[in-house]
Amino acid sequence: MHEQSPIGVGRREVLAGAAGAVAGLGLFGLTPAAAVPAEVPKFAAPTGGRVRVLVTGDAGTGTRTQWAVADAARAFHAREPFSLAVGLGDNIYESGPDGPDDIQFATKFEDPNTGLDFPWAMVLGNHDTSAVFPGDGGWLARGNHEVAYHARSPRWWMPSRYYSVRVPEQNPVVEFFVLDINPLAAYIPPLLDPYWSVDGPYMNAQRAWLDGALADSPATWKIACTHQPYLSNGPHGDAGNYEGLPIEPLNGVHAKRFFEDHVLGKVSFLLSGHDHTLQVLEPTPASKGTRQIVSGAAAKTSGGHGSASGPAHPALFDTQSELGFMVMDLTPDTVDLRVITVDPATGAGTQVFDRRLA
Repeated sequence: MHEQSPIGVGRREVLAGAAGAVAGLGLFGLTPAAAVPAEVPKFAAPTGGRVRVLVTGDAGTGTRTQWAVADAARAFHAREPFSLAVGLGDNIYESGPDGPDDIQFATKFEDPNTGLDFPWAMVLGNHDTSAVFPGDGGWLARGNHEVAYHARSPRWWMPSRYYSVRVPEQNPVVEFFVLDINPLAAYIPPLLDPYWSVDGPYMNAQRAWLDGALADSPATWKIACTHQPYLSNGPHGDAGNYEGLPIEPLNGVHAKRFFEDHVLGKVSFLLSGHDHTLQVLEPTPASKGTRQIVSGAAAKTSGGHGSASGPAHPALFDTQSELGFMVMDLTPDTVDLRVITVDPATGAGTQVFDRRLA
């Protein structure tokens, strides 16, 4: 068994009755092989035809700013309850957890999000898989600790490194496809381990799974969730030109190809973090009608620094210097998006954007 499955789950074992039996719920989400069964009751999955999603990313600092954004989310939840959250990576700053029992899961996830008691579909980020320096993405297997934590937390949902979630389970309004493109975008590429390589077993299995899952999805809305974006007006920039670097593969050229071959044109929205910004970008010819949304300002901001990739992409909304989160409301017929910015001193949220996107 390869190092990517350290908790003893066979690669052909799927998340079937185990989690449902423990949680008293049906299967919430569909996963590939090597899924982890829950050992604790999970917060209930939404069942109605209206789905309200907290879209947040790059939160896991444990600092006052993370708490301020969580305070604003709690206040919003009290007025208009969320169905679930999507956490778009960099869940445990600065370098990821040291194991599934790491105290950082409490201080940088559970404690700040007290009262936000619904499922959190979590994405792996580059800081979650650090090796030599924070955020290098050079220890990809480190992400398995966050998968293992799925068994221990009522709210943390990451049964596999990539997976999908249908909401509601029957006749889904939306299906989220949570993806792991860290092997394609790491600042320390996995050159010495063929398992994680661009065309190695891990990525080829993910590609095949995603192609099949998208084709089989009965959901009205299909949404991909990644940490690194395809397009961004923030400092990290676009896939294929990350950090403004002309050097392959550090510029994310393999991530760009993954998006263009397997994601774009097949989903309505691509939700990403990575840049500590709030962006609602317009679709482009290259994105094949898929709209890129970046929500990575749940604990840090980019400080107003623009993209390293070149001219800014057209956007319905774009702030590089404010903390905040997004709220996505979905019905079988509509998708509405709101942006909430947050005062770091008071935790007060202000709605600054409200638009029907579909």
